[in-house]
Amino acid sequence: MLEKRYLIVNADDFGRSRGVNRGIVEAHERGIVTSASLMVRWPAATDASAYGREHPGLSLGLHFDCGEWVYRDDGTWVPAYEVVPVDDTRAVADEVDRQLALFRQLVGRDPTHVDSHQHVHRREPLRSVLTEVAHGLGLPLRHYAPKVHYCGDFYGQTAKGLPFHEAISVDGLIEILLALPPGVTELACHPGLDDELESTYLSERAMEVKVLCHPRVRTTIVAEGMELRSFGG
Repeated sequence: MLEKRYLIVNADDFGRSRGVNRGIVEAHERGIVTSASLMVRWPAATDASAYGREHPGLSLGLHFDCGEWVYRDDGTWVPAYEVVPVDDTRAVADEVDRQLALFRQLVGRDPTHVDSHQHVHRREPLRSVLTEVAHGLGLPLRHYAPKVHYCGDFYGQTAKGLPFHEAISVDGLIEILLALPPGVTELACHPGLDDELESTYLSERAMEVKVLCHPRVRTTIVAEGMELRSFGG
């Protein structure tokens, strides 16, 4: 008998703006989102954390925010904003501590999981810093949790920021779901309903909301015998 498939659908960027919050809430209440990662530095984080406290079925993790980088035509990545230098170990460690403390202040508890904006924790020194934090709290760290397979295929742009909307279509998501391995998978998403957010990933967020809420997607999950769950259990 094949091992059962468990699916955590995690929405990144919770708290970044009121529009992102609305998209995540809709994708949770009407769609398949079961978990979210909170960006504690942004003004809308207060509303996001309040929703999380009132809706414990949506597990909340820390989406560590070290900055955001944009791909240019000359092949370079330039910072749209930078919180701390990513190569400064002490500055990174202090900022991780600060954002974790702010998460606890906003949510009233520890996060259920840890990840980072634009996956910056996949390189040093942030990888070691967040690995130590996650290990100390007994939490899964995205990409480094042996019992949780990470899937980032549901994303509407290429690595160079070019449109790739086939990936965030209903058919595209169903294709992703059908190919998931046995065990627990975290499927990342970025839903949002915001026309004013300063981000290179904008119109795609509203497209994601519609797809995540589409009845064919949930029907596929049921038909495949998958079980939706969150990082909270």
